[in-house]
Amino acid sequence: MKLRLGMSPISWSNDDLPQLGGDTPLEVCLRETREAGFVGTETGGKFPKQADALASVLAAHDLALVSGWYSGTLINNDLESEKRRIAEQLALFKEVGASVIVYGETFNTVQNRREKPFSSRPKLADFDVAAYGRRLTVLAEHCAEAGMPLTFHHHMGTAVETEQELDALMNATGEAVGLLLDTGHLVFAGGDNAAVIAKHGKRINHFHAKDVRADILADVDRQMDSFLDCVLRGVFTVPGDGMIDYGAIMKQLFDCGYEGWLIVEAEQDPAKANPLEYAKMGYAALNDALHAAGYKLA
Repeated sequence: MKLRLGMSPISWSNDDLPQLGGDTPLEVCLRETREAGFVGTETGGKFPKQADALASVLAAHDLALVSGWYSGTLINNDLESEKRRIAEQLALFKEVGASVIVYGETFNTVQNRREKPFSSRPKLADFDVAAYGRRLTVLAEHCAEAGMPLTFHHHMGTAVETEQELDALMNATGEAVGLLLDTGHLVFAGGDNAAVIAKHGKRINHFHAKDVRADILADVDRQMDSFLDCVLRGVFTVPGDGMIDYGAIMKQLFDCGYEGWLIVEAEQDPAKANPLEYAKMGYAALNDALHAAGYKLA
């Protein structure tokens, strides 16, 4: 089985925290992504929004478009409105050849609000989970019919943060709703990556590989701290520089038959964690782990 390695631009330039690489040109991000060995990238705020321009800038650096975030609000929105909202990004991703579109539930999210602590986030249990699951399934089927699989991103500060909330969402949705397993977000939320892979491995159609610094995680005050506070303190890093055992995770992914992209995503302060150096570190750690598990690079 084969995997491909991609990198998120967030290590170079953070859209939610412009003080972290806000002045770094897209050219630098893409050039260093390829220099580190990666063959694909996700999108970010600095990427062109027109298909020809996006394809051109990626081709100039020999990179594929893998995926990108879509800010969904289907938990409190009607299905037809959400189809209209997603249409432009869906068409762009289809034309440029992305593998998936990443759905994050952003209704009342606090993930991008430094003044809002984790404790103020929305909770999935406060909504009609069954009805939400039905709408999300139909939206995913709509995306699949357009040639672009949907993958759901559980995320700190949103209504689907914990392992229990992720389980509830997976149980309320159909097979068209894929799962983006983000190892760092799950550990941050107190979840167990091995347990999630065991339960939902066949639904995983995308993968974000980030690591967590245990000492910073241990000091998080979930009543007072915000997600962005924790990012600024350096809670996240690349694989090979934190507490997550990627050797075990790669073996479990191999056993459940996952093939596709691994995206290194580690929102850090580029002034403290040189993006190119850390990109190379993450690539080396994943490359070793995936080959040890039996994978080959595509």
